[in-house]
Amino acid sequence: MIKPIYPCLWFDDQARAAADFYCTIFPNSRVLNDSDMVVNFELNGQFFMGLNGRPKFDFNEAISFVVLCKDQKEIDHYWYSLIADGGQESMCGWCKDKFGMSWQVVPAQLGELMSDPARATRVTQAFMKMHKFDIEALLNA
Repeated sequence: MIKPIYPCLWFDDQARAAADFYCTIFPNSRVLNDSDMVVNFELNGQFFMGLNGRPKFDFNEAISFVVLCKDQKEIDHYWYSLIADGGQESMCGWCKDKFGMSWQVVPAQLGELMSDPARATRVTQAFMKMHKFDIEALLNA
């Protein structure tokens, strides 16, 4: 079922390539339909629309997708898959894929760690030095 609010991603002419790429990374994902202008797809049950709008806009960090990960294996999978073939690492769990879309690959327990006043500063200091999150280092902070 399509939710009443969903993202539309503006690509130059690579909406189908992006949809195919993302569907290989996320479980329970599929391309729903494809026309010259629009590609509708689901990533782990979340509906997306990709628009082949031609060169006009570029993605930037003002919009990103957060991927909550249950363990280090998931973090590693999403991180390395998203930066493959020309993506870029950034700091604090942020990365860009080869299409320029920004992602935040974060451990699900980060919110809990940050809500503990006794640990929040140490956890923040630890992850400010990281590119890809290291759950063990955060838990030991």
